[in-house]
Amino acid sequence: MEPVQTEPSFETASWARRIGALIVDWFASTLVVILLLGGVERWSGDQAAGFYVLVVFVLESALFSATTGGSFGQVATRLRVVRANGDPRPIPPLKALLRQVLIALVIPPLVYRPDGRGLHDVAAGSAVVTLQTFHALGGR
Repeated sequence: MEPVQTEPSFETASWARRIGALIVDWFASTLVVILLLGGVERWSGDQAAGFYVLVVFVLESALFSATTGGSFGQVATRLRVVRANGDPRPIPPLKALLRQVLIALVIPPLVYRPDGRGLHDVAAGSAVVTLQTFHALGGR
């Protein structure tokens, strides 16, 4: 039986890049909700609009992470979510959903390890890397 690798053997992306990706994701999720609700007036008058944005964010980022290797914002900012063992394939859908739900809780991303992975990444067995590192790991 192989030992479980606890720290990735590659460099993870900076927190500044990750926050940039999060801002892009949140903005895109807000635009989707505005379109679904029928305009800014209805969005700004709907008390549940913030919750709708959160749901769209979690679903979008989980779906994109499981299919393209990163959320819309991560892909736009040249980041990718990889498996913690360095496998560049996208993480499985349920792990992607777990990861995004934990990010939505806010606290797990604020508690992180020396290797740069937050609790959400540890729980999902993932790591966020730059596109350059992704290619070095064999990703396309």
